[in-house]
Amino acid sequence: MTEEVVVTRKGQTTVPARLRKKYGISEGTRLSVEDTGKGILLKKTISTLELIGSGAKHASVEEMKKLLDEMRAEGE
Repeated sequence: MTEEVVVTRKGQTTVPARLRKKYGISEGTRLSVEDTGKGILLKKTISTLELIGSGAKHASVEEMKKLLDEMRAEGE
């Protein structure tokens, strides 16, 4: 199913409610933006709270280290 959204003057848009609910996107959720060459892909990023105690369920050790490095860089 394709849905159409509008981009504002500031480059902002709204993710349709159906998709926000389906993917657990709420206020404050971080999304990564990827240029696929065919379009733009938005993906929900994994928060530190989601990783706590999760082990390999959500991410590999390498992915967890990368996420922690990115979070440390944001704090600098």
